[in-house]
Amino acid sequence: MATTKKKSVFETLNAVNVNGRTETKNGLTYLSWAWAWATAKENYPEATYTIYEDADGVFYHRDHRSAWVKTGVTIEGIEHIEYLPVMDFRNNSIELIKIMSTDVNKAIQRSLTKALARHGLGLYVYAGEDIPSSEKEQPKVEPKKTTKVEVQGIPDDKMMDMLRYVAENKELGLKRLVANIEQKYHVTKTQEGEIAKVLKSKK
Repeated sequence: MATTKKKSVFETLNAVNVNGRTETKNGLTYLSWAWAWATAKENYPEATYTIYEDADGVFYHRDHRSAWVKTGVTIEGIEHIEYLPVMDFRNNSIELIKIMSTDVNKAIQRSLTKALARHGLGLYVYAGEDIPSSEKEQPKVEPKKTTKVEVQGIPDDKMMDMLRYVAENKELGLKRLVANIEQKYHVTKTQEGEIAKVLKSKK
């Protein structure tokens, strides 16, 4: 007797159509946090999320200029963690001294939604697709032009600023620094090598 293979968490959530549950602001598409969490709990009642505090018990983490949140969503024993800068409505990092509690709350909700996307729910939204993979009738040809900043790498005119940021925050280490920078730009292997060189320098 043939047995039906149980779908993985990713297969189950990635098949959910989130069209109609999103809104677009400043050229970026956002998925409703409340709906995303409700959908996850409907499929996996034991799902939990974590908002990671810093050493002082604050719900965001800081360098000398800005801040970011760290959240995680655990489903069936697997946790996916997401880092997200505390940003303004233009999606620019907010200066540390100007951050309000509402800014942190919004960042936490967006971060949790992206952590859910790592489990599959609405992931295609971040990939710029229109429909979930399970509803595709045939492969779509990806357009050559992309509007997402993440795949462009750090622009040449921003690279010096990024390296200066790295030099001022060496204590964060390579992995954390790259993760922070990748909230705004994709870091190429070559650029990561340049960052590593700055970390190794004594100055």
